[in-house]
Amino acid sequence: MPASFVRHSEVDVLIIGAGPAGLMCANALANARVNVRIVDQRAAKLAAGQGDGISPRTLEILQSYGLAERLIRESAHINLAAFYNPSSTGGIEFTNRTQNITAPSARYPFEAALHQGAIEAIFLDSMKALGVEVERSTIPTSIELSKNENELTDPTSHAVRVALQRLDISEGEPREEIVHAKFVVGGDGAHSWVRKQFDISMDGEQTDFIWGVVDLVPDTDFPDVRNKAVVRSNYGSAFVLPREDDRVRVYIQLEDTDVINPATGRVDKEKTGPEQILQVAQKALHPYKLIPTNGIFWWTVYIIGQRVASKFSIKNRVFIAGDACHTHSPKAGQGMNASMNDSHNLAWKIALVLRGWADMSLLSTYESERRKFALDLIEFDKMWSTLCSSKSLTEQNGNGDSGEHVLKAFQTDFTSGIGVHYDPSIAVNDRNQELASGLVIGKRVPPCKFVRAADGRLVELQDLLPSDFRFKLLIFIGEFGDQLQQARVESMATDMQAPECFLNRYATPGNSRFDIITISKGRKEVFEFLRLPTLLRSHWSKVFIDDTDVTGSFGGEGYSYYGVGPEGAFVVVRPDGYVGAIAPLDHVEVLDAYFASFMKN
Repeated sequence: MPASFVRHSEVDVLIIGAGPAGLMCANALANARVNVRIVDQRAAKLAAGQGDGISPRTLEILQSYGLAERLIRESAHINLAAFYNPSSTGGIEFTNRTQNITAPSARYPFEAALHQGAIEAIFLDSMKALGVEVERSTIPTSIELSKNENELTDPTSHAVRVALQRLDISEGEPREEIVHAKFVVGGDGAHSWVRKQFDISMDGEQTDFIWGVVDLVPDTDFPDVRNKAVVRSNYGSAFVLPREDDRVRVYIQLEDTDVINPATGRVDKEKTGPEQILQVAQKALHPYKLIPTNGIFWWTVYIIGQRVASKFSIKNRVFIAGDACHTHSPKAGQGMNASMNDSHNLAWKIALVLRGWADMSLLSTYESERRKFALDLIEFDKMWSTLCSSKSLTEQNGNGDSGEHVLKAFQTDFTSGIGVHYDPSIAVNDRNQELASGLVIGKRVPPCKFVRAADGRLVELQDLLPSDFRFKLLIFIGEFGDQLQQARVESMATDMQAPECFLNRYATPGNSRFDIITISKGRKEVFEFLRLPTLLRSHWSKVFIDDTDVTGSFGGEGYSYYGVGPEGAFVVVRPDGYVGAIAPLDHVEVLDAYFASFMKN
């Protein structure tokens, strides 16, 4: 095609792949008013199947973007988990029932189950309102990174050149476009085109465990069909998960002979089908019945592969996220969750760099934080998959695992997403942890309720930490009614107004990088928030008291829960809701140094 027919364009961020990772990234950047485009090979959005479980931490993240309410309304909620093991009569029998989410700090103490297409629709609708839509039937055909070092280190340069091709254009019309992007994000799945273009290896191994999946509305007498059920039978293991609209999803362990093509050693979908998968599930659930009432909505077969990409970024210009950089079994419930959490981690860093607020070096923390998480996830998944795929301990099988092993492995905060802990870096300063022992540096801020000083309203702190790309400064000022503490707080406010303080050094007219939230000890009946220094009450809605609500039923334990003493503390919360730094009130210079490590004037 003549060069004159090729259209050229520029964009801040080009996202390739409109699955959970790509859509989370596109929606986040659209919220940040970044010039973003997202393309996908599929001609239509996903209608059914694929991932379905949303963890408590991912619900918190969706809430920070204003998207959790719809998902909670449309999804099934998994509150309980039941365990079944082989019975002496050859079938299965009930063993135990417990809380599905055992992380005590979970704001949402349940797992939400909704098919991936409906979850993606929430992002698509949010993005559309912000002027961003998926460009479908579009594939990348080449990608080239600038070799000019000055261009690569200049965040304003369009250092990545991507050729796109439209698949739905009539023959003879221009189908190709050259996009010049500042950054590219590959959220294009386990067979990622972006990853392959840069020869990034996927390190790990493929297990011998083969699983089938079916979605159906059941006619059943199985008692725990509306709970998460972990079933270990003489015919293999199974998971039963409730879904929206009376549906359930069943994962069932299969034998090699059922699905492996002996010539290739690979899964061959032609060798099996939903009916065969269902038959194995029915054997595993005996003596309970499981009969589809109106057919099977979706099915698939897979071998568990546990791999992590050798790197997640190229020159801090091209990034991969989600299944493109880590694959694991779906039974840990982390596939879609890990993907969206990758993008949540990356988007704010790209946005701050594009705004000129942060140095390019901040982008390096995406790989260091998320790759460590992926490696930890693989280790957990290996253990969990092996347990779930192994035989149960029975009289006939003396080498099997007991149900207690499965239950103990299940009861961790890893699957809730709440256990994610980022190591020290320029974005995580691990000093002064003792000043707020319950706000763990490198972990997300746990939920806690405080009373708003101006009107006595009880407010959830997490609702004050929206994903708006600003750093939140939680200033615990102690008992302001105490004269010595009041003098200390006023001195701190004076220090923060000095020209060299980070608040002034990184001041951005009309678009503050920081949001100050003041939390005092005291009683709502006598606390006068207008006595606070002006800096600590930028708006009447930004001052809180650690006291109970008007009924005396909720709140009042925030300082003790967060481990903050009467002397108070600074707590820096990153734009993604994770604690970045803690400092004493009389050492503002600690925060000056923290922000100086990656922020730009």
